[in-house]
Amino acid sequence: MKTLLSCEFNIDTACVELKYADGTTISNDTIAVENEVADNM
Repeated sequence: MKTLLSCEFNIDTACVELKYADGTTISNDTIAVENEVADNM
């Protein structure tokens, strides 16, 4: 997981999807992140 190829927001799933050169894909659920931030303020 070294070179980031793309970073896109998927409006259908409300996720930010990161795609790397080695084929790894990471999907961050933005709603879950917002909820965690709100709970920890």
